[in-house]
Amino acid sequence: MKELKINEENKDIRLDKFVTTAFSLSRNQAKELIELGFIKVNGNIVKAKELTKVGDVVTYEQRDAKPLDLQAEDLKIKIVYEDEDVAVVYKPEGMVVHPANGNDSGTLVNGLLHEMEFKDSINDVIRPGIVHRIDKDTSGLLMIAKNDLAVKSLEAQLKAHSCNRTYIALVYGEINEDKGKIIAPIGRDPQDRKKMAVVAGGKESITNFKVIERFKGFTLVECKLETGRTHQIRVHMKYIGHPLVGDKVYGPKRVIGDYGQFLHAKTIGFVHPRTGEEMEFSQELPSYFIEMIGELRNK
Repeated sequence: MKELKINEENKDIRLDKFVTTAFSLSRNQAKELIELGFIKVNGNIVKAKELTKVGDVVTYEQRDAKPLDLQAEDLKIKIVYEDEDVAVVYKPEGMVVHPANGNDSGTLVNGLLHEMEFKDSINDVIRPGIVHRIDKDTSGLLMIAKNDLAVKSLEAQLKAHSCNRTYIALVYGEINEDKGKIIAPIGRDPQDRKKMAVVAGGKESITNFKVIERFKGFTLVECKLETGRTHQIRVHMKYIGHPLVGDKVYGPKRVIGDYGQFLHAKTIGFVHPRTGEEMEFSQELPSYFIEMIGELRNK
């Protein structure tokens, strides 16, 4: 067990922020451990937002990490890059990133457990460090953290908006502008809590877009994220009147194609957590996406 006493220098700080630095955790790790009672103040379970006070004793009960109770599956995950700290992998369209709601097989995490070893012990469980996600029907690249050092570094880069995340999207309508910046707050849709929408009081959300090619009734665009909100590109493009082709949630009722929204996470760039090297990786569009573009060109 680790123990620290609060003094004048570290008083009046949110508990989760304090333990993130004091115990070398990521912010998400800190919040989870506080909620589960592994981190206490004066022997009591408190909320992550509680402020530290002079004389408080903060304890961190560490336990032996155990493997994630999930079946490793040979899903033939494409590994674009891997070293002892990080990996970059390709997620195909139709694959869920993380198990949830009884869906405990066939996910990217199942495949990662088969392909590589992890030392990340979030919540005392060794598991892949999923620091960001893409939707089930979005294809493309994800960066994976293999240990606590990488989790903390990559999460910090995402929070600082310093990662390069570039997507390719096919949208309805012909966009007149060659490029643009969408600045519109995103939150839960008040009419449908399962969906996201541009709403007053939502979280700051910024998407930059650039036209790649125009077709009759459609446009191929490159989107760069400055923030990473749920369904951000899908919501923002709908907001400006150009929803994604194939989007069953935010697009027209008559859906084109059998693959969901035509959205591909083409490029991911970040600073390596250990070496400080700037790294960038790209993955070309999947075949069904290329075929759709070909069909539009020939119309």
